[in-house]
Amino acid sequence: MKSSITSYHACCFLPNPFRLPKLLFKFRRNRRYNERMNPRDHRHRRGVAAAVFMSLALLVALAGCSRKTPSEREVWADVDGKPIYREQVERYYRSRVAAGSEAGSREQALSFQLNILNELINNEILVAHASRAQIRLSEAEVDTKVAELQSPYSKEEFQKKLTEQGLNPAHLRDEVRQSLIINKLINKEIASRLTVTDAEVANYYERNKATFNVPETQYHMAQIAVTPTAETQVRNTKNDDAKNPQVAERKITALYARLQSGEDFGKVAQEYSEDARTAAGGGDMGFIPATTLASNTQLKQVITSLKVGQMTGIMRTADGYHILKLLGREEAGQRSLADPQVRSAIRQTLMNEREQLLRAAYLEDLRNRAKVRNYLAEKVVAAGANTAQIK
Repeated sequence: MKSSITSYHACCFLPNPFRLPKLLFKFRRNRRYNERMNPRDHRHRRGVAAAVFMSLALLVALAGCSRKTPSEREVWADVDGKPIYREQVERYYRSRVAAGSEAGSREQALSFQLNILNELINNEILVAHASRAQIRLSEAEVDTKVAELQSPYSKEEFQKKLTEQGLNPAHLRDEVRQSLIINKLINKEIASRLTVTDAEVANYYERNKATFNVPETQYHMAQIAVTPTAETQVRNTKNDDAKNPQVAERKITALYARLQSGEDFGKVAQEYSEDARTAAGGGDMGFIPATTLASNTQLKQVITSLKVGQMTGIMRTADGYHILKLLGREEAGQRSLADPQVRSAIRQTLMNEREQLLRAAYLEDLRNRAKVRNYLAEKVVAAGANTAQIK
């Protein structure tokens, strides 16, 4: 149940999936019960799904279905007198199509643009209500979020991302500011009102017992990888890349020494690991089923000999060097309701379901009280089947 009130461009700043080294890491994340219901997957996605299109009975002349401001910027919607411009919608549209969301026909493109416009209308309503609710946001909070978005990229890569999405730093800050304000509003007026009882947790467990059965032992692993060749894209926060075998060997040896001296594995991975897919997450590879290890006896022996919290020595492969750490082990079998992790996962799932419902109703209630006019929707209705008329 993942939805979003706001869909700002910053969410596009995610590293593309890259292959992991051949010998060790042809593993796919196994989404277990407590990973599927991980509360972190939901807290940073506060928001409401875009509202269903309001029915339109506006049969007006096409020429009267849009308006221009004195500056000739075309307005596609008004929310309590505040305009949303065509250029805003088209900027989002171009970024999403560039990200792979091909619209196809003219009709599909217009439908896509109407959905984007509806999101912007919802966001405007929420931000206006946040102001009335005296939600405050400091520039330091915006700075922190922007820095977080920028951290996996070099300065040049980040600027390229902004350019590809039609953004400049000021636009990005506006997008981030709006998202954070909406998150604060939802936390204050919705999340704080939700409760789940122990009886409800127990009932959920009984109805979904099979969900908590782990079919085979799984190993939660993290890695630090260093390759002996230059990477086309470096995703660690130090933008550090070993470009030849000699530098790679010195680098992995130095990193191992730092780990042995007590430095945090996840922090070192974020700063120096050269695996593009796992570096940003502190080297977290997810859960690896025991059967996946069966084809590599040597690797299986190394991993199964580790205790939780232990790491391997430096492992050399054809693709470079690796240091692995066992973050956790989940044995096969039925998880009982007495397991704190099970109870926590169920409680969070129930909270998420209730939050989803309340958010949708909350947004509809705010829309009922707002004065909204969607000029693009009016133009589509007036044009009927002849969408070529819509410029």
